[in-house]
Amino acid sequence: MGLLKKGKKKRSMARMSARRGAGEISAVRPQYVEKPPPCNTHCPSGNDIRGWLTVIAQREKLGISLDEAMEKAWNLEVETNPFPAIMGRICPHPCEGECNRNEKDGAVAINSVERTIGDWAIEHALELPRLENSGPYQEKVAVVGSGPSGLSCAYQLARRGYKVDVYEAFEKAGGMLRYGIPQYRLPREVIDAEVNRIAALGVEMKFNTAVGKDVMLEQLQKDYDAVFVGIGAHKGKTMGIPGEDGPGVYTGTEFLNKINSDEAVEVGKKVVVVGGGDTAIDAARVSLRLSSDVAGMSRRMGAEVTILYRRTRTEMPAIAREIEEAYEEGIKLEFLAAPIKIERDDSGKIAKLHVQRMELGEPDDSGRRRPVPIEGDVYEMEAETMIMAVSQQPDWSQLGGLVQPGSWLETDEWGRTSLEDVWSGGDALVLGLATISIGQGCKAAESIHAKLRGTEAIGSNGTPVIKPDRIKLDWYSPQPPAKRQILAAEERLARPQEEADRGITIEETLEEVTRCFSCGKCFGCENCWMYCQSSCFTKAQSLDKGYYYDLDISLCDGCKKCAEECPCGYIDLI
Repeated sequence: MGLLKKGKKKRSMARMSARRGAGEISAVRPQYVEKPPPCNTHCPSGNDIRGWLTVIAQREKLGISLDEAMEKAWNLEVETNPFPAIMGRICPHPCEGECNRNEKDGAVAINSVERTIGDWAIEHALELPRLENSGPYQEKVAVVGSGPSGLSCAYQLARRGYKVDVYEAFEKAGGMLRYGIPQYRLPREVIDAEVNRIAALGVEMKFNTAVGKDVMLEQLQKDYDAVFVGIGAHKGKTMGIPGEDGPGVYTGTEFLNKINSDEAVEVGKKVVVVGGGDTAIDAARVSLRLSSDVAGMSRRMGAEVTILYRRTRTEMPAIAREIEEAYEEGIKLEFLAAPIKIERDDSGKIAKLHVQRMELGEPDDSGRRRPVPIEGDVYEMEAETMIMAVSQQPDWSQLGGLVQPGSWLETDEWGRTSLEDVWSGGDALVLGLATISIGQGCKAAESIHAKLRGTEAIGSNGTPVIKPDRIKLDWYSPQPPAKRQILAAEERLARPQEEADRGITIEETLEEVTRCFSCGKCFGCENCWMYCQSSCFTKAQSLDKGYYYDLDISLCDGCKKCAEECPCGYIDLI
């Protein structure tokens, strides 16, 4: 067999030399070049999305079972995000907006697959992995706040072998995940399952311990080798309008915190929520649920809930699907409207609101058109409860006056502050998505580890993202994305605490992962092997290299067919 292969190779080389001698063969040659896909680069938590989609999609080619593929996918995900089940429910998935499959028939339902992986891991009681060849180390790290950023940092340090203590002002972990998101969107048992995994790595949670009150930041700096500040933004802002001080007025974060802490809140029959973000939508939908079916009442007997937003639907930053579900549940949205005064009766209760009509002017610093009052256009509306979900900020008293109210902590790209051995991330820096907070906690942990070990944290190499023009769209069969199963509005309100979004099934997940183009990385389509006339490609004996075929460039005659026919843009010509 060896002599036959050798003879074949010599004849192929002779043919190639003859053609080259005739001056007919191009000098370009193929090369395997893995490229970053847009889903990965647009995931703020730095997740290898392509990796966990394709390990499931290619499980048969890789010779592994479904269970093995699911576990591998989960392990890839928790490299940077220890909350797949949580983020699979609440992340607005910016990755999907950049998915190259949008150019064909719609983005891969990445977030839905993420949820399936996360739920599968909970069901199978998977444990978070420790890093090999790491720790234990003698250094100790304090984390202030157990929200997504703080827990992300704690997890990354604990898996490296550090002793980590988390200081949490509330009685349970999760931060805004637990105290700012309604249970019908994020069940508490899901939070508990993914938080408990982190604690199982040896992370100690010190609950009901407020930094700035029960222990000072300066003391933590003395007692620990590094401190990460992830206090979140639990302090809601009011609007500064006449009549706002008194009963019946809440900030959005205050209202949701009370509800999620199981406090009794009476909202009455008419609720007005001000704002256009996720907190406003959550507060409105929770208000509706407080008076629908809690005592067996029908939907029509519940509170009348109205959202006032000073811009239009186009500018609303809330998740589009959440807005649609609010409409379905009967919540009213009044656009280009802002309250300017709260009128109270003799007992001090809210009687009515004075509302200013607005119009859109020139864009402001956010890039959205600025709302401008229409002079003289004011109307009144009845209300018993008003929830101001206009903005929020951290409680800077926790840092002992080191940060001025109204400002934010400043860090470098690795989360390091100007304070000695103090890092930070999450809403302490600026209001943002949970996935951003997770990524910031992860990067800070890498920086802390590098500092403590005397090494240097390494960032991205900046390789350009593969664009749709490198993908052979027509090679892939048309297939619309999977749709999440969501309870109808009547069902949602009849069971107000039950999870409304049921995700997609495992069967739908296995179909959905096949929609991934595997942009910029080999997925074993066999095109290069089939189109090559010079036998340059042979099936790889080991698949751990990230490709399915070995390339012998010495046999290449420069026909370019392999690169031209590679559907995912993995093969370049040099």
